[in-house]
Amino acid sequence: MTVKNDTQWTLGILGGSGLYDLPGLKNPEWVSIDTPWGTPSDDILFAEIGNVRLRFLPRHGRGHALSPSDVNYRANIDALKRAGCTDILSISAVGSLQEAYAPGDFVMVDQFVDRTFKREKSFFGTGCVAHVSVADPICARLSGLAADAAERAGAKVHRATDGQSRTYLAMEGPQFSTKAESHIYRQWGCDVIGMTNMPEAKLAREAELPYATMAMVTDYDCWHVGHGSVDVASVIAVMQKNSVKAQQAVLNLIETLDATPRTNSPLAIETNLDVAIITAPNARDPKRMAMLDAVAGRYLAQ
Repeated sequence: MTVKNDTQWTLGILGGSGLYDLPGLKNPEWVSIDTPWGTPSDDILFAEIGNVRLRFLPRHGRGHALSPSDVNYRANIDALKRAGCTDILSISAVGSLQEAYAPGDFVMVDQFVDRTFKREKSFFGTGCVAHVSVADPICARLSGLAADAAERAGAKVHRATDGQSRTYLAMEGPQFSTKAESHIYRQWGCDVIGMTNMPEAKLAREAELPYATMAMVTDYDCWHVGHGSVDVASVIAVMQKNSVKAQQAVLNLIETLDATPRTNSPLAIETNLDVAIITAPNARDPKRMAMLDAVAGRYLAQ
């Protein structure tokens, strides 16, 4: 399958259930999508607002039935690609590793440290090898537009700026950090910690989909002497307070996209497989290539 290179945005949103109750959704329909990588976390909600096509996927399933380690990240990204997405916005709860990011703040991350170890991290492998660059894993254009939208929604937003990255440490979970781990991650210069955005961001890059993360701070992990250790109740309480701002941020972003004809990402994400697949055509495994029909459809159609 090849996504059409037109000027219309099809925005995939990965996040929690509150995001799917936006006012003004047109033609909402939950659609089941099969993938060669297994079952996605849930059906995908197809809808539109204005000229923007929307694809909402509950990362943990409706009702939050899946732990971060049990999410089928490959199936989720493949399904969003099959659903026609041109871009993906991840909206995620995180812990803060820095004093400056208080619970309730939004952080637009631009870098990741991947400490997960139980998850399938690539669509490629034996039968078709590819080495995709993730030096800059976030689409700066999409991230900037989302940051603007969140600020208009009244959120305090911390952006990545020249010379200062905002780094997301992805841990395996499902347990929260020990204090020793939390202090080590701070020493590394990481800004926030979460359990879901890796390998999600890597897989989006392999699928030639621009990806951005809107990280909503819910706690100070367990390093801060002035705050207690993180627990689910405190996380949910802050998330509920942030839900209105998150919904409004999404609506603001959609309004911006509706007024902005889409062009390819400045990072040339939509064509990055052209310089990533190394296996010679005559050495490629047909079964593997059939599984890549969505994520590498544009490349394979050449």
